[in-house]
Amino acid sequence: MTLYNTLTRKKETFVPLEEGKVKMYVCGPTVYNYIHIGNARPAIVYDTVRNYLEYKGYDVQYVSNFTDVDDKLIKAANELGEDVPTVS
Repeated sequence: MTLYNTLTRKKETFVPLEEGKVKMYVCGPTVYNYIHIGNARPAIVYDTVRNYLEYKGYDVQYVSNFTDVDDKLIKAANELGEDVPTVS
């Protein structure tokens, strides 16, 4: 698999830090409004990458967060007169 490295600005062959294992951390949605297609894109893209890596025989540890405290959430909660956990 070839990835674009934004640091070197070059395409590079993917080599895991630990042979046979891949660890992935993906930022999940920040839920302060109605869901839209943009919320689903990262989940679909990175789930596809994970599935491909597993297909290629890697042991994949996949972690995705759920942002439940954020400036956008706090602003939306204040505008709605709700607390942040209710909005998220």
